[in-house]
Amino acid sequence: MSERWASGGPKLRARAPRPQAPEPDQGPPPAHSTPAGLAGRASVISAEWAPTAGRIVLGVVFFWFGYHELVQPGGWTQYVPVVNESSSLAVILVLAHGWVLFVTAAALVAGIAPRVAAAVASVLLLEIVISLAVTGLDPTAVRDVGVLGLAVCLTGCKNQRLVLRN
Repeated sequence: MSERWASGGPKLRARAPRPQAPEPDQGPPPAHSTPAGLAGRASVISAEWAPTAGRIVLGVVFFWFGYHELVQPGGWTQYVPVVNESSSLAVILVLAHGWVLFVTAAALVAGIAPRVAAAVASVLLLEIVISLAVTGLDPTAVRDVGVLGLAVCLTGCKNQRLVLRN
């Protein structure tokens, strides 16, 4: 029998395996797999996404209140200061307020000029807090002070994700 290929080339013999170089010491595990590394990674992700989450949540709150002011303005006229709550002027003011809340909510959620939208939200919430304080301090006013704090913080955030225009 011939030890040649049909092409005439020599038959290749199996080569002996090359000696493998020893693997270098792997060292410490990667930073992202240690508890401190995971906490650091979570901190970075939180710092990047927290303003976006806060902006969207604030927008959802504004949508909810704006929608309810537009659908049932009579239930909100008691919060209009100085004006008689049974007057048509109070209903018109609640409807106007509802539209402003709704438009501000759309800008916050969509990321359209988020700092300007957050500044408008801050002014609206300041107006709400003052109005509630005039009618009497209650848990609603205290909650709205916290929401006002969120709006003020979002006004100062320069870098946000998921925005259409900064």
